[in-house]
Amino acid sequence: MSTSTLPAPTRRHELISRLAEPRQYDLAVIGGGATGLGVALDAAARGFSVVLLESHDFAKGTSSRATKLVHGGVRYLAQGNISLVREALRERATLLANAPHLAQPLPFVMPSYKVWEAPFYGVGLKMYDALAGKAGLGATEFLSRNETLQRLPTVQPQGLKGGVKYWDGQFDDARLALALARTAARQGALLVNYCAATGLLHENGKLAGLQAQDQETGRSFELRAHCVVNAAGVWVDQFRLQDGQAIGRDAKPMVAPSQGVHIVVDRSFLPTDHAMLIPKTADGRVLFAVPWLGKVILGTTDTPRDDLAREPLPFKEEVDFILRESARYLSRAPGPADIKSIWVGLRPLVKPADEDAGSTQALSREHTVLVSKSGLVTVTGGKWTTYRAMAEDVLNQCFAASLLPARTGLSTERLPLVGAQKSAVKISAAPGLHLYGCEAAAVQALPGAGHALGDGLTEAMVRFAARYEYARCVEDVLARRSRLLFLDAALARAIAPEVARLLAEESGVDPQLDAFLALCGQYLRLPV
Repeated sequence: MSTSTLPAPTRRHELISRLAEPRQYDLAVIGGGATGLGVALDAAARGFSVVLLESHDFAKGTSSRATKLVHGGVRYLAQGNISLVREALRERATLLANAPHLAQPLPFVMPSYKVWEAPFYGVGLKMYDALAGKAGLGATEFLSRNETLQRLPTVQPQGLKGGVKYWDGQFDDARLALALARTAARQGALLVNYCAATGLLHENGKLAGLQAQDQETGRSFELRAHCVVNAAGVWVDQFRLQDGQAIGRDAKPMVAPSQGVHIVVDRSFLPTDHAMLIPKTADGRVLFAVPWLGKVILGTTDTPRDDLAREPLPFKEEVDFILRESARYLSRAPGPADIKSIWVGLRPLVKPADEDAGSTQALSREHTVLVSKSGLVTVTGGKWTTYRAMAEDVLNQCFAASLLPARTGLSTERLPLVGAQKSAVKISAAPGLHLYGCEAAAVQALPGAGHALGDGLTEAMVRFAARYEYARCVEDVLARRSRLLFLDAALARAIAPEVARLLAEESGVDPQLDAFLALCGQYLRLPV
């Protein structure tokens, strides 16, 4: 491969040098998760000058801890939220088209143990198909008992009546976030991870930019921008409160965090490319078993949580619930000793005004955009599937508030993301080069392409992460450039020293091995 076709390198010293240049940006974005990255890409594609700061790594928080589903929201349909479902189904098709190496269709099966369940849920799923229209991924099918067992070989056969099969999508969330970042950079945006926004700049009661600090060197910066978007996920209230204090106005917290716990087990517990969905468990929540990168994710959603920990711990009752409910629906039920990784995602649900948010199941799944008196634009809520529509909405709000001049530019609706190439291997399969799409040859051209480290990861992939994918430490590589920490924390811990050696060789900075080894212990530790 010639150097002219190699991806653009992400050299840290060059990014910091650009950050230090005195200039006025059109837009500054706080937060490098799905929402912030989507806003940065949309704005850069329209020709605006953009800088995005992320205090940790891209998608370090909520955006790497999703359930890995690109979906319209079947349960939102049951709640009667037709507009949200319709938008999500449209965006599902867009995402699958723009990143086919990272997002693909996935069939789901709802097993039925009561005679009324299949027709009851099937009618709703037929409506789901109708709302998707031409953007549908496949028709809903009613399954006999034998057909259900063929698609879910380890489903509990006792009492099984049949099932319903429908289609949604699946993706690799952290790698999609990285593709968004790199695509935005191709469009001219400056994106810097491990550089925190530490404060907001106000002049005459109006927002004029922000203060930042490089987390690696401690160096401080002052960035001026016509418009600042606060896309810090569950942490947006931190900047809203700062903004309110600066202009003498109270800003009430708007986020009620909701937590979803995910347990990863071996594929042998559900040896199929079909996901299993239980729409209503013993306590009314959803239970899912999803094949992903050669393993199976078991989990549920919607437990209120008060703290905003960067590495939230699972509640014991949630882990017990997932294992107990899995035992009801799988003929071979996983136990505590079978868990390969446990991880928790916090979701920023939006509180209703002047209401107590005691139950997150009743809170809004839609995103909210607020523009303060000073001009701070805050966006939170929503979900991964609709990141692009959220970004468009944010830009439209910026235009309406006269913070940016209205501009169309390149539409992100048909903008392929970095690496976009139809993959012959499904996301449910074991990780490998297919996740790099058309950049696979560039990875293979690096030293160590034939040196396997474990579970599809090679020395060349580590070098590629350091040179072209903003990776700075072992966690970046083993949690988000590869997904090994989320798939098999024990294996991630075993190969971490070799990854640390390669990163130190590539970048010359501390790869933070000890911190990652401690993190592996957390992902393996059962709550007590």
